[in-house]
Amino acid sequence: MGIAESDIPLTFSAYRTTVRSLKVGKRLPDAVYLHRSAITSVPEELLDLIAQIAPNELDEWNVIKFFRRDFRVSLLSYPGFFDDCYPQLHESRTFDLVRNTSRLVSYVDSKNPPILHRKETLIAESHPSYDVFKEITKEGEDAGLYESTNRIGFKKNWEKLISQKGYCLVDGRLRPFGADVPEPRAEDEIEIARHRTAIDRSQLSAPMAFLARVGYFDGSFSVFDYGCGKGHDILELEAHGVDVDGWDPAHRPDSKKRAADIVNLGFVINVIEDRSERVMVLKDAFDLSKKLLVVSVILGGESTTRRFKEYKDGVVTSRNTFQKYFGQSELKHFVESVLEQKALAAGPGVFCVFKDKLEEQEFLARRQRVQRQWKQLTERDRTAPAVDSQTIIDSNVELFKSFWICCLDFGRVPANDEFDRSDEVRRVIGSHRKAFVACSKYFDEVDFSSARDGRIEDIVTFLALSLFDRRESYSRMPRSLQRDIKAFFAKPSVANELAKQALFSVANTENIARACFDARERLGCGRLESDHSYVVTANTVANLPGILRIYVGCAMQLYGDLDGVDLVKIHMTSGKVSLMIYDDFRKPLPLLRQRVKIRLRDQEIDWFDYDGEYASQPLYLKSQYLSESALNFNAQQYFDIQMTNLRGIDLSDFGPSLVELEALLSANKKTLKQLEVCYDKALKRAEK
Repeated sequence: MGIAESDIPLTFSAYRTTVRSLKVGKRLPDAVYLHRSAITSVPEELLDLIAQIAPNELDEWNVIKFFRRDFRVSLLSYPGFFDDCYPQLHESRTFDLVRNTSRLVSYVDSKNPPILHRKETLIAESHPSYDVFKEITKEGEDAGLYESTNRIGFKKNWEKLISQKGYCLVDGRLRPFGADVPEPRAEDEIEIARHRTAIDRSQLSAPMAFLARVGYFDGSFSVFDYGCGKGHDILELEAHGVDVDGWDPAHRPDSKKRAADIVNLGFVINVIEDRSERVMVLKDAFDLSKKLLVVSVILGGESTTRRFKEYKDGVVTSRNTFQKYFGQSELKHFVESVLEQKALAAGPGVFCVFKDKLEEQEFLARRQRVQRQWKQLTERDRTAPAVDSQTIIDSNVELFKSFWICCLDFGRVPANDEFDRSDEVRRVIGSHRKAFVACSKYFDEVDFSSARDGRIEDIVTFLALSLFDRRESYSRMPRSLQRDIKAFFAKPSVANELAKQALFSVANTENIARACFDARERLGCGRLESDHSYVVTANTVANLPGILRIYVGCAMQLYGDLDGVDLVKIHMTSGKVSLMIYDDFRKPLPLLRQRVKIRLRDQEIDWFDYDGEYASQPLYLKSQYLSESALNFNAQQYFDIQMTNLRGIDLSDFGPSLVELEALLSANKKTLKQLEVCYDKALKRAEK
C-alpha cells in the first residue's frame, strides 16, 4: 500500500520533535510504544498522521510504535494484551514515510514470535490495569529476568530464561520451582563439583592486580579474600607485608570470615549454581567490607555457553563445575540490584562497590588525575643581581626542586600536610607561600601555568563524569578536592557549572569532530579516519583535550580502566568508543586479539574475539600512532616503509589479513621474519 506524500501532515523534523514530547509510552533508544487506551495523550499532529496513513485500520491494532530515529510508524496487534502477562505479537504493519510504502508481517503461525514486556509503561498510570501490570514486571525483575535484555525479545528465549532462573509460568504468572512445582529431574541429578573451580596462579588475579595498580596495597588497608581458592593471592600479598586473610569453603574452611577494609569476592558468584545462594554470598561479602568490595566474574556470551551443557542460568563444564557467564552490564545490574549500591566498573568483569563514600570520591578523583612528568625543570634566565630568596634556593636546590615538583603536581601551592618535607621548607624560608614565590622567580612559571590548567581540566573531567553517572552528591568531599575547588574555582557551584557545560558539549558531534582534528594537529600522532573516527594509543588518552577525555571517560564508566588496552578509537558521530587489544603491541606488526565496542547511547558493550572466529588482522603502519619522541618510532617507521613498498599490497583501509599478507610476502620473495629482523636491528641502534 502506498502513501501519497502530499497526505503526510508534518515533516520528519516536526515528527521527531513531537515524538520526543510524548508523556506516556514505553521509551526505548529507537522507538516509543503506546497502547491504544492512551491515545488521548498523543498530540493532535501525530493523531492526524495516523489518520492519514491508516484511516481504516486502527481498530485492528492495539499498540502504536513511533520510531525515534526514522520517519516510520508501526501498528502492532497484541490480541492478548490484557489477558496474557507476556502477550505475543500477531501482526505488524510498518509505514515508511520516506519511501511512502508499508509492509505487513504476520507472526500468527510463528513458533517463536516477539514477546511484549513491561506492559504498564504502555498505558496511563490511571488505567485500572496499571498496578497489576506493574506487579507482573516486579516479579520478573526480582527473578533476574531483565538483567540482560538482549535475550528476552522472543518467545523461546524468554521461556528458556524463565526456566534457567528457576521459575515456570503458572496461569501466566511466575512461580519458583518448589514442592508444588518440581524442578526438572535432569538438573537435580547433576552433582556440581565446586572445589574444582579453584586454579593455580603464578601471578595476582585480575581483581587483586587492579587493587595493586591503584595503590590499595601500600599497607594502609586490611584485605580479606572471600572465596580465596588455594590462597595464592594471599601468599603473594603477605610477602609484601599486606594485612591479608582469606576463607574458602573447600580449601580453607577452618579460617574465619572477618571484616576488612577491602573484601575481594573474586570469581565466586559465577561458580554458584543457586541464584538465592549467589545473592546471599554477595550480601555477606559486602557486610564484611569496611570501605570497599571488589566483585569479579568470568565474562562470556552465547559463543562461550553453547560449548557446554545448559544448567539453570548457566552451564556445566566437562569437569562438572558450574559457570554463570555474565555480561558486563548484566553483572553491574545484578550487583546494584542486590546491594542497592552503585557499582563502578574497574575492568572487564570487575566492579567496585564502595561502602565508604568519601573513599569512593577519592578513588574517582585519582582516576581522572593525569600523572604528568616533571623530571626536567626549566630555570629562568636571571640577569638581575641575586636576591636573598635566590641565595636560599641555591643553598637548598634539592629541597626546593622537590617542593616545586609538588606544586606542579597539585597545580597550586600544597598545604602543609601535602608535602612531606614541609617542616624543612618552613624552617628555611618561613612558609609554603614564600617558597612558592621564590620558586616562581627561580624556575619558569610557564611550567606551573601548564600544570594549573591540567589540574583544572582533571577536576572538570571528574565532575562531568560524576554528572554522567548520576553519582550521589555527598555532604563531604575529600579534603584535597575541597582545596582544589577553592584554589581553582572559588566555590563548588562554579566548578559544577563548568562540568555541566563540558558534559553537554560532548553530545555535540561537531565538537567531538573538531576536538579530534585539533588533537591530531597538536599531538602529531594517531590516525584520523576521514570524518569518521580518531584512533590513538591508550596512553595518549591522558593528553587529549578535555572534551575527548570526558567522551572516552563516559565509555570507561561502563568498561573500567584502560589497563591492557592498546588502541582507543573515538567515533566522531555515532556515540561509540572502540577498544583494541593486540597480542603484543611491542611487535612491529601486532595481531588483533579482541575488539570492544562501547555504545554510549544505549549503555551496552559488544565484544569481538579474534581467536578463530575472525581472520587474524595485523595492525599496519603502527608508526602513525606513535609520538616522534618514542624510542621505537624510527625503527617502526622503517618497518612500515618496507611494508608499504611490497608489490600488490593495499593499506588504504585495514590491510590484508595475516594469511593474505604471508602470500603477498611470498610473491615479493620476502618473509615476515626478515622484516622483523631489520626492525630489531634498527631498534637496537636507537637504544644505543
